Amino acid sequence: MRLQDYDTSRRHHATVVSTTRITPESSAEEVRELELDLDATGLGIEPGQSIGVLAPGDPAFGQEHHFRLYTVADLPEELEGNRTRIRIAVKRCFYIDPYSGERYPGRASNYLCDRAVGDVIEVAGPYGMPFEVPEEKDANLILIGAGTGIAPFRAFVKHLYHNVPEFTGRVILFHGAHTGVDLLYRNDERDDFAQYYDRDTFEAINALARRPGWSDAIDWEQAMDPQGAALWKMIEGPWTYVYVAGHEKILDELDRVFSRLAGSPERWARRKAELEAGGRWVELVYA
Repeated sequence: MRLQDYDTSRRHHATVVSTTRITPESSAEEVRELELDLDATGLGIEPGQSIGVLAPGDPAFGQEHHFRLYTVADLPEELEGNRTRIRIAVKRCFYIDPYSGERYPGRASNYLCDRAVGDVIEVAGPYGMPFEVPEEKDANLILIGAGTGIAPFRAFVKHLYHNVPEFTGRVILFHGAHTGVDLLYRNDERDDFAQYYDRDTFEAINALARRPGWSDAIDWEQAMDPQGAALWKMIEGPWTYVYVAGHEKILDELDRVFSRLAGSPERWARRKAELEAGGRWVELVYA
């Protein structure tokens, strides 16, 4: 679905309550968590869903608004005074013109990263299907998030362990980033998943670039190969769900890895189609 096709008629004002850099200063990537108070309650936002931000548009292109989606990074809080508090993770982005070589700031991401406490922004939504807790409370969950794609899993895992005590299934989180300091919510300065590490059912595995100084891609094979046989056994089983979040390029990268685990691209394509048909392969990706 194209961004211009989203219905933005359901709009709300959101006040910035806090803005915090969640990548260490030593990281080349700036990612900020914005805490927002929306002027409405009962919006029904669930883990895996996104809100739309209507940043000021570019007058040169006749834009009133520049619309972008951001996944909710924590469980919403219903507050007094008809307000809902949410958190989103925003990476400050820049784009290189392929012809001139000039670098331009991403309009929505820089707009959000530059907001100060007390600023009011316009949002719409929520959008998208939530990541659902399986009906089978002993099911396996394979969660794969790259970059800011970890944000919905922060909310989902919190919901799983805080609100669904009957869930006993295994959860394996693969967290992809360029370097160790770029891991969001799981770096040396801040690890929001630490409270789950002592659970026998939870495991978090880092997927990093082999040579970060060379701008190599995330090495998913290196992260998954040590558990390759066990992973494929889980994927072949009847009660395993795979949830994927991040930039759309992650899909091709995962297809290559899972094709190796399956023994051939054809075998993986058949199994992936079965998972999709059964609602057990769910993607939350952006271009």
